[in-house]
Amino acid sequence: MTGRRRPSPRPARHAPTVAVAIVSTVACGAALASLLSACGSLPGPGGSGEKEPLTVMTWAPEGTKATNMPGMPAMAQAYARWVNSRGGIRGHQLRVLTCNERNDSVAAAQCARRAVDEGAVAVVGSYSQFGRQFMSPLEASGIPFIGGYGASAEEFESPLSYPVNGGQASLLAGNGRQLAGDCTRVALVRPDTIQGDQMPSLLNSGLRNGSRETAKDIKAPEDGTDYTPQVTRALAAVGADPAADGTAPAGGAAAGACVAASLGDHTDAFFDAFRRLQKDHPKVRVASVLGSVGQSLLDRTGGGSGPLEGADITGWYPAAGDRRWDPMRKVITEFAFDDNRVDPADQGVQTTWIAYTVLRALIEELDDRGADAITAHGLQTTLDRGDRAVDTGGLTPKLRWRDDDMLAVQDFPRIVNAMVTYQVVRDGELVAAQDGFVNVTGTLERRRTDN
Repeated sequence: MTGRRRPSPRPARHAPTVAVAIVSTVACGAALASLLSACGSLPGPGGSGEKEPLTVMTWAPEGTKATNMPGMPAMAQAYARWVNSRGGIRGHQLRVLTCNERNDSVAAAQCARRAVDEGAVAVVGSYSQFGRQFMSPLEASGIPFIGGYGASAEEFESPLSYPVNGGQASLLAGNGRQLAGDCTRVALVRPDTIQGDQMPSLLNSGLRNGSRETAKDIKAPEDGTDYTPQVTRALAAVGADPAADGTAPAGGAAAGACVAASLGDHTDAFFDAFRRLQKDHPKVRVASVLGSVGQSLLDRTGGGSGPLEGADITGWYPAAGDRRWDPMRKVITEFAFDDNRVDPADQGVQTTWIAYTVLRALIEELDDRGADAITAHGLQTTLDRGDRAVDTGGLTPKLRWRDDDMLAVQDFPRIVNAMVTYQVVRDGELVAAQDGFVNVTGTLERRRTDN
């Protein structure tokens, strides 16, 4: 249920392996320079008229064998440097804490407890599959979770979560609808995880929307290095069964045969195996979702001559080359410096930018109301009952999280934005397949969970 609170996990000592970086980007006057150099910490509220700094946290996994999202905390740090260079948000300097979530449930809970201990007013633009572990400490302390990546079910259930996109639900449903226009037979290769178990019904909701058969469900290890067995099964499922030596039968693939893969960081390993097995027979159309496929993967797999040429890709936001991303790109250029973790085409980076845009709008609304202080409770109240919808510059529809804005999507009651974009790989580049957003609300509302 949406309003149900989960019990907080038993307090645990912070493991030394969890790297939590406290990033200070406060622009200090000359009078504070010696103080900062002496203690290395942020100043508190200063003299007359100085507003209190605001602490927030962004976490994501880095350096793991599964999905990594290092660009999200790096984008948060660049955003803080940018707003602080301009005097902060309505005079409040932004103090960003970052935490390595490590794709680990214990580490995810420790990141959340660190946010509580450090007095964070919000967790913003973060990634974790372990929603049950991180939401409980936030709920117990009333800290809103703004604009997570959508990697856990709890992000679309908890009353303290405020998603900016439709998570994997909208991506998979949208990809199914996109494939329904091109494919008569589909195989889905997905991780053998709790998160992966939801994927077939979501993709199939889109295929059914286009009156297509449901996809063949092929499970794969989340952290695999060789996906040859899964490629072989996928090709067989769509009528392109390769021989033992990797060549295809004389007839080639069935018309309209498509293989969709959504394996996070390991999608490149899948398509590497796919390229080896498929190279000697007519091409099976491939598909994926942004987050599993991005421009860097296209470049690594051969660009226009690689296996992803012509692929149908579904994303949450406009294509990376769209001019609506120009403000973010300018901030990255000027304030991320040479940090190669911050890729403007990465959906994690993009989600973090949008989430901090929401945070800024909330702080400005509270300031306009004459709030004495910016608190977690004040942010939550504004999110739940605020007067203004948040304008993200056209990167999403205008966002608002009142009860009336929640969509009637089974298992995902906190979704307020079920818009996706259709993209295609053309000459090795991800470009828009059509103008504008595609609304998959109806597709999700009609979804069957029996696949």
